[in-house]
Amino acid sequence: MKKIGLIVLMMMLGFLTACTTEQEQTKAFNLESKITVYTRDTTSGTRDGFMNGIGFGAAAKSDDVLVTGFVIKDNTAILNAMSIDEYGIGYVSLSSVNDSIKGLYFEGVAPTEANVINNTYGLKRPFNWMVRADGDFPSTEVEQLVKAFVAFLGTTDAADIINNEGAIALPTSVTWDSIKSQHPITNQNNSGITVRFGGSDSIQKVAEAVTRAFTAKAGNFVAEHDHTGSGDGWKRTNGDTKDQTVGKDVGFSSRPFTTAELSNVTAAQYGQLAWDAIVAIVHKNNPLNNMTADTLKKIYEGTYLTWAQVPTAS
Repeated sequence: MKKIGLIVLMMMLGFLTACTTEQEQTKAFNLESKITVYTRDTTSGTRDGFMNGIGFGAAAKSDDVLVTGFVIKDNTAILNAMSIDEYGIGYVSLSSVNDSIKGLYFEGVAPTEANVINNTYGLKRPFNWMVRADGDFPSTEVEQLVKAFVAFLGTTDAADIINNEGAIALPTSVTWDSIKSQHPITNQNNSGITVRFGGSDSIQKVAEAVTRAFTAKAGNFVAEHDHTGSGDGWKRTNGDTKDQTVGKDVGFSSRPFTTAELSNVTAAQYGQLAWDAIVAIVHKNNPLNNMTADTLKKIYEGTYLTWAQVPTAS
């Protein structure tokens, strides 16, 4: 009986301690603090998807309509900032979310792969690829490897990798083994050949994982990654910087390519490799767990300037 009583007492003490700790954390979060608003730059596909997704399309390409004092950072920097800035808010790709920050529900729906696939999570956008025009590659070998890589993106082999990295691959039943014979370049030693990848930094994690797996299947060519934003997915493959030192053979964009970007590109030069969700993120001490599109818009336009102004049910 004494042992049972002691166990019960310890359980009660543990429960009270947990409740006290949770209350202290909530109390420690100063709701009167000014909200620090973090965003991507105007070339970012993540910004385009986020702003349009919350009904603030005017902010997708213009800083002028944003709240005064906003901070521009890239994907990784926003993620790091939210692990330090207790009163900040930002947004990142679902594939980048980790346990150092709090990823918020959107309109009451959790940011998960399953909810992106079943179309209940509203903040989602496509992951796209683009390549140079035929005959516009550094060499015939690079062009053949790029075409093999694009084919690989449509296989179950690549889909498994894409899903493992937090994005949502498009449905496919094609295996690499079933189409490899169509790309004989992959059977030779390609260790002396470099293929340049760039564009969206939100896709970088996925792109690096996919190319890492593919190089082993394609003669160990060197995959060189330099990701600087979705705008460069077109600029550095088919735009005005494609023939400069920053030029790329494969570019990625985490937003749809614009009509202007597609004006000099054939249908065979671009496509989609996956879906991704965009997640509003805050510091782990922030008591909020959910955001509506309207609340996020009001934060980013400056209607809500402190956390006390943000509806607790948002």
